[in-house]
Amino acid sequence: MPAPQPKPRSVYQRVLGERFFDLDPRLQQYFGPLPVGMVGRGHGVYEIAGSRRRMLRPLLAWMAWRRILFPEFGRDVPFTVVNTLGASGGLSAVRTFSFPRRERFMEDTMTVAHGHLIDRLGRRRGLEVALAVSVHEGGLRMRSGSFWLHVGPVRVPLPRVATLVLDERTDPADPGRQRVDVRIMAPLLGEVFRYAGAFTYEVVPG
Repeated sequence: MPAPQPKPRSVYQRVLGERFFDLDPRLQQYFGPLPVGMVGRGHGVYEIAGSRRRMLRPLLAWMAWRRILFPEFGRDVPFTVVNTLGASGGLSAVRTFSFPRRERFMEDTMTVAHGHLIDRLGRRRGLEVALAVSVHEGGLRMRSGSFWLHVGPVRVPLPRVATLVLDERTDPADPGRQRVDVRIMAPLLGEVFRYAGAFTYEVVPG
């Protein structure tokens, strides 16, 4: 009789190990593995999304073309996310922000390398960032570390000019939703980009 196959683990489980089960059950579903043939779909409204820094708009407009960040700023912005499982066990996401005049997209793929969570951002996955992951009072916290830029086959280290911090937890006002707060901060400038709000999430056939 063949030995039972081990259950697949998500990128977050592979990094957190037993600490994964300290997450609230709602977040265990979100950060857990996607079954083959299924996708994760979330939708909600972000109370705040974008950047108020006018001086950064040219850079953010270029990043919007690459589907990394965007130059708009708004309140009560409708939001969707679609998570899909990659062939190598990575987790890809497409986030859509529906501003009144246009939609903006953010794309990324999470993988694990040497026990660390690695995020490749943009439609060509050209920006790479290492993320430290922890569980805090039932919620998930991520903080960026080193950055690299991929130019063809070359991986170029970048100076750490900004820090990303993500906090995600079950919404205390509605256990059926989860709240996320993502901030990007830079020395001297302070907060340069943020999105925060609540959404529902379900796993459905892809």
